[in-house]
Amino acid sequence: MKIDWTALQQLIAAHQIFVITSHVRPDADAIGSEIGLAQVLQALGKTTRIINTSPTPPNLKFLDPTGEVKQLGATATNEDILTADMQLIVDTSAWQQLSDVGKVYREGKVPRAVIDHHVSADDLQALEFKDTSREATGSLIYELAGVLGVTPSASAAQALFAAIATDTGWFRFSATSSETYRVAGELIRCGATPHVVYKELYETATLARLHLAGRALSKVVLENEGALAYTTVSAEDFSATGALPSDTEDLVNECLRIAGTQAAFIAIEQPNRQVKISFRSRNDVNVAAIAERFNGGGHRQAAGATLPGPLTQAVAQALTVMKEQLSAVRSS
Repeated sequence: MKIDWTALQQLIAAHQIFVITSHVRPDADAIGSEIGLAQVLQALGKTTRIINTSPTPPNLKFLDPTGEVKQLGATATNEDILTADMQLIVDTSAWQQLSDVGKVYREGKVPRAVIDHHVSADDLQALEFKDTSREATGSLIYELAGVLGVTPSASAAQALFAAIATDTGWFRFSATSSETYRVAGELIRCGATPHVVYKELYETATLARLHLAGRALSKVVLENEGALAYTTVSAEDFSATGALPSDTEDLVNECLRIAGTQAAFIAIEQPNRQVKISFRSRNDVNVAAIAERFNGGGHRQAAGATLPGPLTQAVAQALTVMKEQLSAVRSS
């Protein structure tokens, strides 16, 4: 699914001040793509403002040592968004995922563009530059940089490498291709340092995170004759361990380490008592379709949604739909 970047090239040439955002609870693909895109535009003499609804998770701050990524209501204002002359959205195509920033984006009367690789989508009244076959939005930003004639700086390359490495599970997921490795190699040539990225992401855990992981893993339950694994993280788990919501990143993947599992989910109680659910699959179960039933979205094998609480009710809803889908796949 080759992208024609011509319209975006023209918009970039015609505008000066760009605001960039991504989804709530940003991951490395979101933050890395934002920083990579901003620095590519800066190389063209453009002014950029990266503004998110959620704060940058502590383990991703190494990608943004100068504090380029701002949080709406804390270090950025509505005016910072509304005075830009073009809006950019990366790594999501859903209004719900944009949350508070999305509400301000809707007020703007300027051109809007989306760069994304997710299947799920809303009508964002934007030009879309999407390839759902791609492994990460970061790889799309790298492609755009080439189209614009910009060689990523070392810091942009680091951010884009982190985006691609994490969204491919460090190059082990099925979307990984020879092109993925080629782009990763080019980013290393531009200054990305894989050993530093890995250390910052996976070897700087707090004791609180390890304790939280222990509690979550101790609650793993198997259903559908071992084909489905799920677990929960409650508000009490956070308070007992002192862990942060960002400390739950990737915990759902631990469920798929159990032999025989085909799908998994983790239900995480939020401070507002809503429940964030992350779905995973490694077979024909389309978890993006499952997430969409709860107004969420994502990829065929990795998706998420936010459900109303209480936690037990949200788990029961997710469990019912997941079991239905697994049974349907098994009988087809």
